Order: sequence, then structure tokens, then C-alpha cells
Amino acid sequence: MTDISDENGCWKSHRSGPLSGVTVLDVTRVVAGPFCSMLLADLGATVIKVENPDEPDYARTFPPFVSSDEEQLSAFFAQFNRNKLGITLNLKSQEGKDLLMKLVGNVDILVENFRPGTMEKLGLGFDTLSTVNKRLVYTAISGFGRTGPNSSKPAYDNTGQAAGGLWSMNGYADRPPVRVGTIIGDLSASLYAAIGTIAALREAERTGKGQVVDVSQQDSILTLTENAVVRYTTQKEVASPLGNDHPFVSPYGQFACKDGYVFFGGYTDKFWAITCAMFGEPDKAIDPELDTMEKRFEPTTARTKVKPLLERWFSAFTKAELEDMAGDKVPLSAIKTIAEVVEDPHVAARNMIVNVPVAGKLIGMFGLPIKLSGREEEPNDKAPAPGEHNDLVFAKLAGITSEEVARLKKAGAI
Repeated sequence: MTDISDENGCWKSHRSGPLSGVTVLDVTRVVAGPFCSMLLADLGATVIKVENPDEPDYARTFPPFVSSDEEQLSAFFAQFNRNKLGITLNLKSQEGKDLLMKLVGNVDILVENFRPGTMEKLGLGFDTLSTVNKRLVYTAISGFGRTGPNSSKPAYDNTGQAAGGLWSMNGYADRPPVRVGTIIGDLSASLYAAIGTIAALREAERTGKGQVVDVSQQDSILTLTENAVVRYTTQKEVASPLGNDHPFVSPYGQFACKDGYVFFGGYTDKFWAITCAMFGEPDKAIDPELDTMEKRFEPTTARTKVKPLLERWFSAFTKAELEDMAGDKVPLSAIKTIAEVVEDPHVAARNMIVNVPVAGKLIGMFGLPIKLSGREEEPNDKAPAPGEHNDLVFAKLAGITSEEVARLKKAGAI
């Protein structure tokens, strides 16, 4: 494995972690791909972000922006590209292609999120790249995957949500379906890609043979549909929007309180009895209409008996008061705004809001949710400027002098 170091043998941005010593070429843009490689970087890999010198990652133009006297930078871009190095390569030029081949010979992983066939058209597909590195793990993220009749279709996050079935299930029964309120197609594909990449890397280390990790947004979204697939395959029942209700347990959803809403999931007999006692009406736990999970889930009972009872109880208290009452006895959580989440002491205790340098300022972003007992988390490095590390990366991985780098830049190859 190749590590990148300065003249003293230590790369100033090198990060510790279980993937320390692993080198990744990140030929991706926007989120489906950059998030995958960011996770690898957070876990210690040396990730080199590759951008076209004339058309850098257009996520750099996404708000919000952070400004200084010298520059204005995208915090959105920084959130998904922290802890990486940055180089530029024009993969349409022959010299740019040749240079990528040299880099590939000295890395462990390449991640790309082009439409299937794009890298092959450039003469840079896995079969070609593996001729210079038999151990290469080639991770490809796309809308529909590298095989199947839809593989060449263009796709965005919403494509995954639509084609994977999740969109059709979200929202309310009396209204049109609603997309999930985040780019869950991009994010879920990146998560699966990170898992697949690490698995393939383990295989390459064991056997000396690399492979393609093929991850589709549609496939990824399909796995997030919970019980919808088996409901259809066993009963031909098509999942449809249920609002905040659950398809087979109750009470389990959103309930109004004095200053907002809470999630309450006390559907088991145990939690139901604790809740009834907590609100001073223990007899409701043995009410013959409400004394079993099955009875409480029956649609009419859930709508006319259970929900009104909970709303009466909850309406007298604030979110914070209800959380204090529930403690660790029953599953009840405030439905928090992002502001409340960012300021949550528990989130802080988990180090889930981390500071990342952007335009000379420290900006709070979500942290790494993977907590390893054998590793102490370290400060985050900024996202790279386009081509910021050209001289160092090309010198260390491709054996190119600074004079040659200057020539290649003038020629438009980098």
C-alpha cells in the first residue's frame, strides 16, 4: 500500500485510524460518491479527490457559503470532502489518462460515480486499470447499477427514491406521495458503497485480487422499504402512504404536545402499562378494549380510543417535560428541529457535531457515526481546493517533477 508523505516522511494531513495506509482515488462529485470516500477518509484512509481542471465538482457552488476577505467557499462541499487531498486531471486528454494510470498503479481503491460505461469510453474502465494494479478495488456508484436494462439511464437522488419504491410509500393516504426530505438515495448508496469497498479491500488484501463494487441507488433505496417487499410477495399487498402511522404496530408515531410533537412508540403491553401508570390512569392498561397489542392496533380502536387518549395526556406537557417523564422507561422522544439537534447535549457527548475549517472559520458539521473503542477521534482537516495537492501527489505517486506538473497544467492535462 502507498502512503503519501512530505520531505520528512510525514504527510501533514495524514489521519490515524483503521484505514491508515490505504490510498483512495476519489473520481466522484456532488454527494453519491464523495460521502462514501469521506467516510473512508474519516476512518484514516488517504483520499485524493480528482476534479476536472475546467469543471470542478459543482457541489462547490452549493449553499450555504462561508466567506473571508480572500475567498467564499461552500460549507456543503466541505461537509462531504473534508479530510481529503485535491488534484486535478483532465481525463479526456491522453496525458491526463496516462497520469491516472500511473496513479492507479500506486493506490488501493478508486471510487467513481459516472453513468455506467463512461469510464470505459474514456479507456479507463476496470479491465484497463486492473492491468496496472491487480489489487485495485474499483467502486462504482450509479442510479441503476452496471447491469440490467436500465443501467445507462441518467439518475439523481430523486430517481432512486422514485424507482426504488420509497417515494410511493411516503406521505399521507389522502395526498400525493412525498419524497423523503433528504437525499437519501445518494446517502444510502454511499453507505453501501463504503461497506462494499472495505469488504473488497479485505478480499484484495487476502487474495491479491481486486474487483468491482457495483452499487445502485435504486437497489439501495429498495432495501430501505422495511416490510413492503415481503408484504407484496406474500400477500400481494402494495405499500402506500401512512403518514406518521406504522403498518402493523400502534401506538407508534407522532403525537402533539404543548409546544410541538413527540414520537411515542409504546405499543408493547409492557410499555403501554408503564405509560398508563405514568399518566395516572393505570386502569387503561387492563381496559378490555385496550389490554393487548392486537386490540390497540385495530384501526378503529387506534383512531377512536388510543390516539385521543394519548393526545389528552401529552397535550398538558411540553416536549422536554414528556422526555423527562419518560426517561429510560418508555420510548418517547421529542421531534426535534435541526437547531435542537445541533444543540443537544447528547449529540455533543457523542461528538456528532464536529468543527471543520472553511474559509478560515470553524464550521459545525455532522461527525462520524462510527465510534471505535480503539481510536480517539481527531480534528478534521479542511476540504481541498481544486488541484491543491497536485505537486505533492503527482511527485509521490507518479514520479513527476514540479516542472513537468507545470507543463501538464499548461497543456490542459491537469
